[in-house]
Amino acid sequence: MNGTCDERFAALGDLLERRLRTGEEAGASVCVIQDGAVLVDLWGGTASPGVPWTRDTLVNTYSLTKTVTALVALLLTGRGELDPDAPVARYWPEFGAAGKEDVLVRHVLGHTAGLCTWRETVALEDLYDTERAAALLAAQEPWWKPGDGSGYHAVSHGHLVGEIVRRVTGRTVGAVLRAEFPEADYWIGAPPEIDSRVATLVPPPSSGVDYAALAPVAVRTLTNPLIPPPVTTTRPFLAAELGGLNGQGNARSVARLQSLVSHRELSAVDRIFDVQADGVDRVLGAAVRFGLGYAVHAEKRICWWSGFGGSLVINDLDRRLTFAYVMNRMEPGLIGAPNTRAWAEALSSCL
Repeated sequence: MNGTCDERFAALGDLLERRLRTGEEAGASVCVIQDGAVLVDLWGGTASPGVPWTRDTLVNTYSLTKTVTALVALLLTGRGELDPDAPVARYWPEFGAAGKEDVLVRHVLGHTAGLCTWRETVALEDLYDTERAAALLAAQEPWWKPGDGSGYHAVSHGHLVGEIVRRVTGRTVGAVLRAEFPEADYWIGAPPEIDSRVATLVPPPSSGVDYAALAPVAVRTLTNPLIPPPVTTTRPFLAAELGGLNGQGNARSVARLQSLVSHRELSAVDRIFDVQADGVDRVLGAAVRFGLGYAVHAEKRICWWSGFGGSLVINDLDRRLTFAYVMNRMEPGLIGAPNTRAWAEALSSCL
């Protein structure tokens, strides 16, 4: 294990050391930023067999990517370029087809738009053509009445928000991210220069998903298409701009970006806490309270999200604190994976 850890957060250092020693982690990084200071910046283990996890190792963060895509939308909202209460069709006219003329931007950000997956069967390669994949979503009917509860837009979220961003700015999410935050070592659409720094994911023994217990729309969402972990280090995957799932980063880069939320450095931050859905999600099968781009706490000014395998980001606005954890040894479950819970509990013990 390498890096630094403020004594107030010793429990995080102890947890990383133990999990690396026991093999619960292959490689991982952890970061805490509070009041503008980096109080925890730890990393260790292996990025791939025989290759150490270094200070600058990157890894695919799966759905944690959505929180970075949400940052771009919040940035545009604060500048008055994007209105969450406006119909999506105001910015993207073709989207108004098939009865979606009243679907709002906030429905998309809050996973209530009814477009959790494609009605047409798509392959992973189809998703790399983000404009065409977004056009397919624009042409189809919603799976349920928009605004009537959530159904996690596991893959489609990035295509929908990404196309809205492109229509507003003329640039992709990845391009806006690079232009606005040039020092952030987090990539949506990564150049070949970073390939050697990307860790190899260690898939869980199973996804942890009981497909037989899920509704048909949930099964469709989670299998159309399947995205196996080994594909995440291939050049076509890394180059694509999949704003819902293929961000490459480490705990430090995630925490630095997300501290813009916890430190209220974006004027639209409070919009995150506009609750869009509060109940059992149609896809996840678990109770989730969705705001704009994040899950939100019922009482505290805390917003968070995780990625398949266990990566986690937590923004605590009252404490001006951001916590981030990313790893390459994945654990099963789409939400509340064992490693996610372990790190959330360790952080809580420090606070």
